[in-house]
Amino acid sequence: MTLKFRAQLRYGNEFELTLDNQLPLEGVTALFGRSGCGKTTLLRIIAGLERVPGAAVHFGEQPWQQGRDFMPLHKRRIGLVFQEHSLLPHLSVRDNLLYGYQRTPEHLRRLHPPEVTAMLDIDDLLGRRIDQLSGGQRQRVSLGRALLISPQLLLLDEPMAALDTQTKREIMPFLSRMAAESGVPIIMVSHSPDEVERLADRVVFMQQGRIQCIESLPQAMARPDSPLFEDAGAASVLEGTLGQAGEDGVSAFGPPQARLWVPNAVPMQANRPTRLHILARDVSLSLVDPQQISIQNHLKVRIECIHPPRNHRTLVACRTAEGQLLLAEVTPRAVEQLELKAGQELYALIKSVALLA
Repeated sequence: MTLKFRAQLRYGNEFELTLDNQLPLEGVTALFGRSGCGKTTLLRIIAGLERVPGAAVHFGEQPWQQGRDFMPLHKRRIGLVFQEHSLLPHLSVRDNLLYGYQRTPEHLRRLHPPEVTAMLDIDDLLGRRIDQLSGGQRQRVSLGRALLISPQLLLLDEPMAALDTQTKREIMPFLSRMAAESGVPIIMVSHSPDEVERLADRVVFMQQGRIQCIESLPQAMARPDSPLFEDAGAASVLEGTLGQAGEDGVSAFGPPQARLWVPNAVPMQANRPTRLHILARDVSLSLVDPQQISIQNHLKVRIECIHPPRNHRTLVACRTAEGQLLLAEVTPRAVEQLELKAGQELYALIKSVALLA
């Protein structure tokens, strides 16, 4: 099933939105781009909050907008979560969660309070007032309330933009878990590469009111000029399962032939699919597997391609034993001295890894 949309909108002489695209309705789709590129306007058109003359929006076979026909938001059965929570302050957490659930016809209810509160770990908050919650707790309750209308589609408009860095780290695993377990397709607005790499299955790159391209996350991270790399540099995202932490606080990640060791992992992430974020500048290459070295993560890899140097650095794309892409950033001099070439097997030494979600 797909979401199709077409719209043209102009604000004076400063901004013009021109769209005619479709998106698959599965997993998490990130609308990514700099502020002012049209991400939130597109989200509002999809939701029915922005009624643009001549626009068309089709959710599968359902015409949400076509010609003079316009289906209002409440009939589209969309869950919405914005930067600032929109919880009802005079109600408890439990009553906020039940507000939409009780107004959803019984035959349409696919998600129920016990599974949603467990998914977002908010069971111990149910009796609290909204003003007794932290910012991260309020956003988790907002997500729960949006899910409990059993939406056909969940729209997130930069839901973590108003949170501090530590709170973002705390809420991210819950967002990831919700995306994986709810079964509801999600469209998320973000201008943060970190959020996209943690959560998205595909990325819609937007610029100046237009969609430049739509790529899966692996495709978006396979090209050296990806907009996701503009702030922090090239990076890789590896997917796998995290084991329980040992006595030293280190957890195994991935299969034996591509094993990595992750320190200080969050316990709730163990034994479930998760992602590791590895900056290309934190990956070194070696022709041999060094034993007496403090770097603990050594992966046997095969070079897939060597990109032309940029800014005196060369990006080397490698594949792990299980076929995942791992990028290493080295100097052109190192490429020449090690005589690196496509198809060559060698070892990737990973200085640090970051658990994503």
